[in-house]
Amino acid sequence: MTLLTTWPESGPGTVVRRTSDPAEIAAALKPLGVRYERWPVREEVPFDADSETVFTAYGPEIDRLTAEEGFTTVDVLGLHPGDDPDYPVRAKAARERFLREHTHDDDDEVRFFVSGSGIFYLHADGEVHAVLCEKGDLLGVPRGTTHWFDMGTRPSFTAIRFFHEEDGWIGNFTGSDIAARFPDYDTVAAGYARDEGAA
Repeated sequence: MTLLTTWPESGPGTVVRRTSDPAEIAAALKPLGVRYERWPVREEVPFDADSETVFTAYGPEIDRLTAEEGFTTVDVLGLHPGDDPDYPVRAKAARERFLREHTHDDDDEVRFFVSGSGIFYLHADGEVHAVLCEKGDLLGVPRGTTHWFDMGTRPSFTAIRFFHEEDGWIGNFTGSDIAARFPDYDTVAAGYARDEGAA
């Protein structure tokens, strides 16, 4: 399930909020202008499905959101461990690209997780909000919001990406080292797994 953890921007020593309830997550993120919603999970879609399969399965949801928000470009990005000998290099490069704090001046960052997981860290209003997204989660980060994304040391996810601009993903990096001061994907996911096992 999804998990939202909020800390003061000064560091992760104090947890301001921790919840896996979708309604609470949506309510907590709404004042930041962040869109969070759950879409139906198409269990028949393989975790490493190709773009055509994903577009066919989620066509109605894609069409609705595109009409509502005026997106001009929609694509599918997938990265999974497997037989590809280039996976370790590709995975490391992909993780490092998004792991530094940045903003987007000309577009929102909207992602729907078809499979796998990743964490969006939103740095806003003096707090850091870590949103662990899993399959079925859609997250929309408004343009200008300071954030970073961590897919872990062994990325495994397929996501639909929505863009208003045809140029796609363009990040403006802040130069801050704040991302290094907060728990990374592997730490958050491992802790959540332990908590779920104890429940």
